[in-house]
Amino acid sequence: MADALSDTEIGRRVAESFNKQGLMATLGARLLLVAPGEVEIDLPIGPQVSQQHGFVHAGAVAAIADSACGYAALTRMPAGVGVLTAEFKINLLAPAAGDRLIARGKVVKAGRTLTLALAEVFAVRDGDEKLCAMLTATCMAVGGREGVSD
Repeated sequence: MADALSDTEIGRRVAESFNKQGLMATLGARLLLVAPGEVEIDLPIGPQVSQQHGFVHAGAVAAIADSACGYAALTRMPAGVGVLTAEFKINLLAPAAGDRLIARGKVVKAGRTLTLALAEVFAVRDGDEKLCAMLTATCMAVGGREGVSD
């Protein structure tokens, strides 16, 4: 396995990859925190991410949670490999409503090829957080494949 990356290199690696995601830009999501094994993503709530009842669409909730898990996993992977989600399961616990959402992803167990990660998504209203979703993901380190790298 390659030498470990510094916290600065990990942050730069994740930010550069995150900024390539058209969906995150379309949704208006922002990267808040990158640390070894952890990532936080912020999503302002507005009509562009709503469903018919005015809550944040489950697809937008799942997208930021999946990205939080994937990037948390990438922080634990060697340089030169990319990360792809192999599967995820989401539990929607409460309507996603408020001022913004925060998805907090963290690595549960990192392996050479597969990493299990968990994201909790909180709806924030007036500074108060309410857990609205949990997502577990199996993320795969992919090396030597054209077009897939960090």
